[in-house]
Amino acid sequence: MKTITILLPAYNEAESFPSIKECMKTVIDNNQEYDWEFLFVNDGSTDQTLQLMKDLNAQDNRYHYIDLSRNYGKEIAIMAGLDYVKSDAVIIMDADMQHPVSVIPEMLKHWEEGYDDIYAQRQTSNESWLKQKTSKLYYKILQKSTNIPIQKDTGDFRLLDRKCIDALKEMRETDRNNKGMFSWIGFQKKGIFYQQNERRYGKTKWSYYKLLNLALTGITSFTTTPLRFASIFGIIVSLLAFLYLIYIIFKTLIIGDPVQGYPTLMVTILFLGGIQLIALGIIGEYLSHIFNETKKRPGYFIREFK
Repeated sequence: MKTITILLPAYNEAESFPSIKECMKTVIDNNQEYDWEFLFVNDGSTDQTLQLMKDLNAQDNRYHYIDLSRNYGKEIAIMAGLDYVKSDAVIIMDADMQHPVSVIPEMLKHWEEGYDDIYAQRQTSNESWLKQKTSKLYYKILQKSTNIPIQKDTGDFRLLDRKCIDALKEMRETDRNNKGMFSWIGFQKKGIFYQQNERRYGKTKWSYYKLLNLALTGITSFTTTPLRFASIFGIIVSLLAFLYLIYIIFKTLIIGDPVQGYPTLMVTILFLGGIQLIALGIIGEYLSHIFNETKKRPGYFIREFK
């Protein structure tokens, strides 16, 4: 009998545990031809999340938990979970149960057909208009700027075969963007669609700042296009400045029209200064990744695994 682990990273999700237990029971009852395990990753929760994980573990030996030493973020929590998965496949789900377990049988069907990565794509979203639009823009930029196929409207909700798990375990960078990494490793992929559930309890942990940080990490981790863009833009600005210089010389010497000094000078300085700051910011993003990775620190520490 094949073993499948459902990986559930959680940060302050104590209110969701009744729903989690109910949904996991549904998975077991509807898919009895598989041996199921459930692995929680406590990402530094400050509520009763860890204790509820321990309670489930005491009640049912199919439930396991990893207690991280602090809050590392969801990307690292998934990394930690994959390190401890021993099953033939893993299904990654959010602990808030917005991912419907009703699509799991379809995932299993495609897995048995030979696909290694069955990813779920949202048909509808309960997120705000701004989040939906910025998400679409992010995926559009990422798809156009990288040479690997990036699945749009796709999160961490997916089934990964053992081959994918082992491949991801070899990628030890700490500035992680799992969505890009899932695409980068390749293997046979299959997309399915799902309707996202309403969040029953609590609030989303993803602020606009965290989403922006994740987006920048995703772009700078999988493409050097921003660096090329800065170089090309610098060449274009230099060319325009040279043409403007010729125009000024022609206007002054040939036509005899005096040049307005102060406004022209200020606009030019501010414009070029802005371009330089943008270019430095892009370079700084890449340097920050180098800085973090060269320290060779472990991605995480755990306090307890059971």
